Amino acid sequence: MYWSTVFLPSKRRTLSPGMASALMALPFLAGCSGGVVEPQGPIASAQRLLLINSTAIMLVVVIPVIVATLAFAWWYRSSNPRASRATDEPYEERIEFVIWSIPALTVILLGGVIWIGSHQLDPRAPIPGQSDPLRVDVVALDWKWLFIYPDQGVAAVNELVIPAGTPVEFRLTSATVMNSFFVPQLGSQIYTMGGMTTHLNLLADKPGEYPGFSANFSGDGFSWMRFVVRSMPAGDFNAWLEQARGAGPALDNAAYGELAKPSKAVPPTTYRSVEPKLFERILEETASGCGKAGVTGARCPPLRQAGG
Repeated sequence: MYWSTVFLPSKRRTLSPGMASALMALPFLAGCSGGVVEPQGPIASAQRLLLINSTAIMLVVVIPVIVATLAFAWWYRSSNPRASRATDEPYEERIEFVIWSIPALTVILLGGVIWIGSHQLDPRAPIPGQSDPLRVDVVALDWKWLFIYPDQGVAAVNELVIPAGTPVEFRLTSATVMNSFFVPQLGSQIYTMGGMTTHLNLLADKPGEYPGFSANFSGDGFSWMRFVVRSMPAGDFNAWLEQARGAGPALDNAAYGELAKPSKAVPPTTYRSVEPKLFERILEETASGCGKAGVTGARCPPLRQAGG
């Protein structure tokens, strides 16, 4: 009765069972905010629309089947003497045609919608914007994310700062096992693999903070492979760049070797400078079979100096 009654200062109103059930569901629905159902960029918005269209197309078949199942079960119940149960009915080709044609047409329509939408949402396709794209190199480590800004000469760990309204071009790889880069509110989960480069284009429509994480299990510290995307106005982004350049250590070969070692719950950190072409050399060393690039070992020499 607690959920079926709302107390007001002047009088008491009793809710219908349907409204009471909806109120009971509100705390659970609140947990859905901030994910794929609340997009903050054009890619995530297009993906949500694709999900909605696909669900609507499937419901065209699912709902009639559920209704027909309930109707047939009720009509042909054992206590209904009016239901005809003749076993010598002739084969009816028209019924078979309807039974098979509707699902077939639905599958064709659903496949076409998904095929067209998937090609339009190609991760490599550039996103038009009011300014030039921002380039960011992403490296998955044990167990944290390294973000390198090659044009700005800075880097960050477990924090991705981008200007709102500016397209972002990502190059992604892994210096360890395969991972999956995913920011639900911006869209397009994509894998990061050792010795390989994947490409992704995203854009945040407005300032805000959006959670990101690894969607692929990668060992003991998988639960800590989380980061925050901070989208901010262009002026604030430039101020953040100046702040990053004036504080924090330099990400040289030695610093990267320490960073590449397995660690958990690493707090957001910025680096004032980055070794030139660090991403390319991480990719090269990982592709050579050394595993965690930059870690000295019998088969894995440290990263070569720039120009070496």
